[in-house]
Amino acid sequence: MAHYTLTREIPKTSAYDIVIAGGGPAGTAAAIVAGRLGAKVLLIEATGCLGGMGTSGLVTAFDPMANGEQNLVGGIMLEIVETMYERGQLPPHVTPEFWRRKYHCWTQFRAEGLKQLLDDMTQDAGVEVLLFTTLVDVDADEQSVNGAIINNIEGFHYVPSKTFIDCTGDAVLAHLAGVPCRTNPHFMPGTLCSLHAGVDWDRAAKHSQQALLEQAIGAGHFTQPDRHLPGLTRAGGQLGYLNGGHLFGKNALNARERTEGMILGRKLVREYVDFYRKYMPGCENMELVCTAALMGVRETRRIVGEYELCFADYQARRQFPDQIGVFNKFVDIHVRDCSDEEYARFQHEMSDIGRLKQGECFGIPYGILVPKGWQNLWVAGRCNSSDVMVHGSIRVMPAAAMMGQAAGTAAVQAIQTGQTACALDTERLVFSLRDQGAYLPQGTLCREMTRRDVSQDRGVNNEV
Repeated sequence: MAHYTLTREIPKTSAYDIVIAGGGPAGTAAAIVAGRLGAKVLLIEATGCLGGMGTSGLVTAFDPMANGEQNLVGGIMLEIVETMYERGQLPPHVTPEFWRRKYHCWTQFRAEGLKQLLDDMTQDAGVEVLLFTTLVDVDADEQSVNGAIINNIEGFHYVPSKTFIDCTGDAVLAHLAGVPCRTNPHFMPGTLCSLHAGVDWDRAAKHSQQALLEQAIGAGHFTQPDRHLPGLTRAGGQLGYLNGGHLFGKNALNARERTEGMILGRKLVREYVDFYRKYMPGCENMELVCTAALMGVRETRRIVGEYELCFADYQARRQFPDQIGVFNKFVDIHVRDCSDEEYARFQHEMSDIGRLKQGECFGIPYGILVPKGWQNLWVAGRCNSSDVMVHGSIRVMPAAAMMGQAAGTAAVQAIQTGQTACALDTERLVFSLRDQGAYLPQGTLCREMTRRDVSQDRGVNNEV
């Protein structure tokens, strides 16, 4: 590819305490908590609303927040769900037991209600939000970020800040700053979700979906015989959201392939609408309301962090002195193609090796949020430092929000104390998160984070 050198002057904005790239569940949680703690925060988001996959991506169900005995996900995420419930933004069948106690239970919600709530929460916290704004480049040296170059309708601007948090999901800020990142050569495919009306939920039987899907595939209904269908889930009175149609072979780090994926996704949604109308009782009058504005990306880049959370930690139900969250969700690595072998692999991992029991949980340590050796940069969300298997559990919205809250709190602590991201007093951080309502049951605390030299610990699932 030919390169072109362009020199231009870019206006410089006033400085911030924290600049956060990405307004999804991680970015909004980071911004809200940092704003409440008194920091001057700028949150930039490329789309026209906050919420990320839960709004622009139409993934209108929060993944399991409890373990069958108690709620595990507190803090900002719990506040969001409880407030959505109080505002009547959850479907009528959803009760507080869904997120406070039930085992592997999803909490459905209305995307528009989440948009409005996140507007209210960020404004109340004093966060400056810039929508329709993208990160263009990063000014960094010696493992420290000095400023970010952003672009929007007003052109380019250079934004200086004391600290930065990458909540882009794709590690865009970290990658531009020069942070080593991993990609999985066998990445999970994305999905384009969609909203649908006209579903008679009293007659729709999701338990029969797989048998009906197999019947339709046998009849040649689909252009790709994909047997893994998360399916149609209730999101309102007669409203449902569809998570169906894997975009196989579309690398979300490639702009052309991402574009092809969106076009293919809209085609697949039409096929699934026809499938439900023809095969599923209660869906005869199902209508497509809209497809998502964002592709549901499950996996792209992950940073090389101070700690890499690995599947052995998950299997051991390991608790960490510096953990900033605990979680219970199963390892959810979607099929990568339509083969029988890949579907068998998926079923085996879901049922046998990648599922914790009721009452159990594993810890999410602080070190997976910190690029190794970096001083004023954190990541939160699915670009965290974890291996492929554990990433399949913690890539989802409730876990991302816990990471975002921890990163925002850590950034404020670093500003107040002069500590760096890679040498933060994690005992103080845990106390702060507990004060904010986070559930952190570890009995032993430590002022230094748990570390692992991932360069000596990297296998086939962790390729730089």
